[in-house]
Amino acid sequence: MLIEGFAGLVWLLYLAMLVLAVAALVMAALFRDDAYRAADKQNKGFWLIILGVTVAVNLLVPMLFLQLAGLVATIVFFVDVRPALRQIGGGGGWGGRRGGSSSDGPYGPYNGGR
Repeated sequence: MLIEGFAGLVWLLYLAMLVLAVAALVMAALFRDDAYRAADKQNKGFWLIILGVTVAVNLLVPMLFLQLAGLVATIVFFVDVRPALRQIGGGGGWGGRRGGSSSDGPYGPYNGGR
């Protein structure tokens, strides 16, 4: 009974790693290529390859070491690259600006000191 519960927990861990890797891959694809350069991060192709390999490893290769290496890459994307790209505003969907004009500041529209 305990072994079955542990096996279920490990399976959920694998599933969570796969879902995170797929989400990171989709988010990386949505950002523009020039946003990666502007944020001084690796280029878009690099992150698409790394995250694509991570998804493939999670789906096809049941080796925990490789999956953990992919998890590290996914975490780096989420905590370092994605916030920098969002500051630049270089994408659609999950990554870009959410409306407003180019003169909007953090607290609303900028009116030039009037």
